[in-house]
Amino acid sequence: MTRKFLVVADDSAEFRAALSYAAQRARSTGGRVSLLKVLAPSTNDYFAGVREEIEAEMRKEGEALLVRLGADAEARSGAKPEFLIEVGETREALKRVVAADPEIKILVLAAAVGGRGPGPLVTALAKEGSGFWGRKLPVTVVPGDLSDEEIEALA
Repeated sequence: MTRKFLVVADDSAEFRAALSYAAQRARSTGGRVSLLKVLAPSTNDYFAGVREEIEAEMRKEGEALLVRLGADAEARSGAKPEFLIEVGETREALKRVVAADPEIKILVLAAAVGGRGPGPLVTALAKEGSGFWGRKLPVTVVPGDLSDEEIEALA
């Protein structure tokens, strides 16, 4: 069974640190990175054709992002990452993905940088505790402003 390190792919400043750490840990343990891109659901309920077109474009952009990020993850980890796309709210999407895949062994998040607090996912997990997933899943929170050299030394 492969050990998967799950990282939520987003546009946050700290994402790079989470991806770098997960990829380094995957390399050192023989694991694999899973990249999750969560797409916001379309709110246009009046015109189904328009909604479908918007959702298709968002999925296309999400896939392109994962391919771009996946190249970096593969170079760092030595293995092709897994790409996951979910539609909905991020916390609920995470719950679905974790519940569906017992090979996901660790969620890697990075704390927000610049005094904005730890970030919405870290805050939610701290409030809801281990019951958040419905199963025990370790969460690694790395400082979002770690350099590649610092991450390599840690992982």
